[in-house]
Amino acid sequence: MLEIRNVTKVFNPGTVNEKVALNNFSLTLEDGDFVTVIGGNGAGKSTMMNAIAGVWAVDSGQIIIDGEDVTKLSEHKRAKFLGRVFQDPMTGTAATMGIEENLALAKRRGRRRTLRPGIGKKEREEYRELLKILGLGLEERLTSKVGLLSGGQRQALTLLMAALQKPKLLLLDEHTAALDPKTAAKVLETTEYIVNKDKLTTLMITHNMKDAITHGNRLIMLKDGKVILDIKGEEKKNLTVEELLHKFGEASGEEFTSDKAILG
Repeated sequence: MLEIRNVTKVFNPGTVNEKVALNNFSLTLEDGDFVTVIGGNGAGKSTMMNAIAGVWAVDSGQIIIDGEDVTKLSEHKRAKFLGRVFQDPMTGTAATMGIEENLALAKRRGRRRTLRPGIGKKEREEYRELLKILGLGLEERLTSKVGLLSGGQRQALTLLMAALQKPKLLLLDEHTAALDPKTAAKVLETTEYIVNKDKLTTLMITHNMKDAITHGNRLIMLKDGKVILDIKGEEKKNLTVEELLHKFGEASGEEFTSDKAILG
C-alpha cells in the first residue's frame, strides 16, 4: 500500500544549518499494516509524514501509494489517498461549524459540490451512529459548534473525519500527545477500533514506547533519518519497554534518553 524508496530530504543545504532529515530512507507497508513509529527528536518522524503527504518535495527517491507514484504530486492532489490527524486538536476541524457539518465536509471531500440541500435525514442518522463509536455523547449534539468541544472530543472527531472515506493510508502524527492520559487512552482505543474495523493501512507516530508496543502489528524506530529497528509479529507482541530500549542500544550504539518515551 505504501512504498518509500530511497528518499532523501535535506533542509538548508550548503549552509551551516544543513540538516539531513531523511537519509536514503526506505519503507514498505502492506495493505492493512498498522505501524507505530518512535524515535528521538530530529529522528525524521514528522519529515517522513510530511514527505508522504506532499507538504514539501523530496530531494530524491520515490513515494508510491497503492501502486501509484505520487512523488511529483502536490499536497492537495495526494489528499484523495490520505487521512491525517495532527498533534494539535484544534487542527483538522472547523471550529465555527457544527459537528454534523464537519462530518459532512469530510464525507464530501474530493467530490463535486452541488446546490442540493446539505444534510438529509438519512445522512444525519449515519453520523449519529458513527459518533456512538466514540462513547462521548456527541451523537446527541450534532448541531453543537465544534469550537465548544474539549480537546479530546475534537481529536476524536478529527479521527472519525480522517477515516470516514476509508483512505488508502491513515497518518497519525502524535495525535494523542496534547491530551491528558485518560483522554489519550480513549482516543487510542477508538483509533484501534476504527483501524481494525476498516482494515486501514496506518502509520502512527508516538513518543510513548508502551503505546508503540501495545498498538499495531509492527513497530519501527527512526534515527538520523533512517529506520534502525523494524519489529513485527510475535516478536512485537512479546516485547517489553526494557527489551525495546536494549534493542535500540544495540542498533544505534547509544542510549535512548527521552524520559517521556520511557516513563509514558
